[in-house]
Amino acid sequence: MVNILFVEDDSSVAEAVSLGLSRLGHHVTHLADGNGDLDSALDGVALVLLDLGLPGADGYEICRRIRRSSTIPIIMLTARSDDIDTVAGLESGADDYVVKPASPRVLDARIKAVIRRSNDTERHTESTLSSKTFGTLEVDRAALQVRKAGTLLTLTPTEIRLLLTLAENPGRVLSRTQLLSAAWDQEYLGDSRIVDAAVQRLRAKIEDDPTEPTVIETVRGFGYRFAPRSTDRKP
Repeated sequence: MVNILFVEDDSSVAEAVSLGLSRLGHHVTHLADGNGDLDSALDGVALVLLDLGLPGADGYEICRRIRRSSTIPIIMLTARSDDIDTVAGLESGADDYVVKPASPRVLDARIKAVIRRSNDTERHTESTLSSKTFGTLEVDRAALQVRKAGTLLTLTPTEIRLLLTLAENPGRVLSRTQLLSAAWDQEYLGDSRIVDAAVQRLRAKIEDDPTEPTVIETVRGFGYRFAPRSTDRKP
């Protein structure tokens, strides 16, 4: 069972989705909008299912507000399938998106996949990367922590997994498909746009100038490369 906060202004959609997910074993708490006390609403919640088109503060703004203080997994539920809207939702901090209408079983699969990725750190704790520095960036695989110039960064589980995957392959170009398989999982149901959005969010946190990245390079037509030279640190 997953404790889910579902933010949706359409009462009929909220009722149908909540009932369907409840029948699959989840516990769903519904909010009609995100204009109230989000911190209180998030208490005890393991995942947020967030509608994009909300009155007042829309899903983008609510997602950004949550991300300022929490790394809780967020799935954006939207009636918009345009690339611009999808990427904007992912760049605001969502871990995944689902286009309406979506059956409860599709939502259940996405929820389980996001939760599994959030909880699964075993593959990285068994990797060869211990603690390394890349300029002012320190990646501590054992503690699953990243520091920039000594300051601990707040990264979501998705961003940590992506950075670790890239840092474990310095100088190697990894395709979006490879990153989906390694940093997400082989059963992931999404597409490569989620990789691009996650890279943009990660760059905003680790690069000196995200518009001129020097840590994560884009190799056009292929994917991404972790570029800086590293200095080994003792585990």
